Amino acid sequence: MNSSVFFAPRQATIVRGVWMAVTLVLALMTIFPLVYMVSIAFKGQTEVFSPNLVPKAPTFGNVIYVLTEVPFLRYLANTFFVSVVVTVLALWFHTMAGYALARLRFPGRETIFLAIFSTFLVSLPVIIVPLFILVRWMGMLNTYAGLIVPAIFNAFGIFLLRQYYLSLPRELEEAALIDGAGYWRIYWSVILPLSRPIVASLAILFFLANWNSFLWPLTVASDSSLWVVQVGIANFKSQYSASWNYIMAASTIVAAPMLVIFVIFQRQIMESIKTSGLK
Repeated sequence: MNSSVFFAPRQATIVRGVWMAVTLVLALMTIFPLVYMVSIAFKGQTEVFSPNLVPKAPTFGNVIYVLTEVPFLRYLANTFFVSVVVTVLALWFHTMAGYALARLRFPGRETIFLAIFSTFLVSLPVIIVPLFILVRWMGMLNTYAGLIVPAIFNAFGIFLLRQYYLSLPRELEEAALIDGAGYWRIYWSVILPLSRPIVASLAILFFLANWNSFLWPLTVASDSSLWVVQVGIANFKSQYSASWNYIMAASTIVAAPMLVIFVIFQRQIMESIKTSGLK
């Protein structure tokens, strides 16, 4: 709401200035840890705890050490593989579930949706023990399946897609039904093409979430060949407790592609959330 409705022009200018100052302070508080992380990543061992942000003698040795002397490329490959597979499978099942819950009429539809929505109230630490027991019973410990399958379901994705599909005009489906299309044909040829903006945004969100996942991969995979990057960085802290330059170099390598993806697609993410009804 425009502040000039309640304030005189000069007062409105002051209010906007205050809000801009507050926003600037919050932005600096958010960016500073990232800048400090990158700064330490390019400092030598003797300069790590110096207060200067710009290294006196910048070095790429930390990054080279992480990529060559530690199986960090293996961790990156594991993380990329798990993130891509989870994202693709999650979007495949979530779009079908969102379409069914939004456009099809069947007994118990609202009950199923409420049951899915209620899982928002349950965090992973609450169910991690029974989930671990179930995965162990299925023989998926220390396997890619154990990393991937439990991460596929996401109530937020189903909820967001359902809200988006509710906003689509029913005339499109009615026209397809008149032409003889079944539900699967409507889903594949009508609903999915119209879902590209929201699906693209969810793909980014799912990929980011799985790229940064830590607790479940730490629980289900004790084999170091299956470690993801966050588990690998946590292990760095135990092996190189005094070598923060290596730890920050590894963190910078992991954060860099995610920051680039978020900066490029942040507008698309916000637009898709607005069009889905979450205003």
